[in-house]
Amino acid sequence: MSENRVVQGRMVTARTLAELIEDDSVMEAEPISEAEMDCPKCGGNVLEVGYMPSVTEFVTGQKCQDCDWAATDRD
Repeated sequence: MSENRVVQGRMVTARTLAELIEDDSVMEAEPISEAEMDCPKCGGNVLEVGYMPSVTEFVTGQKCQDCDWAATDRD
């Protein structure tokens, strides 16, 4: 199974997805998974990725495949 997914019409890797959520570069990202929720903004499919924005922090982020909605476990 490919790790790449389509988000808002473009193909993304786990790292690219994490950078879209973080709006900044990240050090590492785990494989993308399906979140067990629908987007609260548009009802679309939501993807989830765990990533490290810095050496001392691990974040789990969610991003809708269809719209701009994104959230992290920091929210």
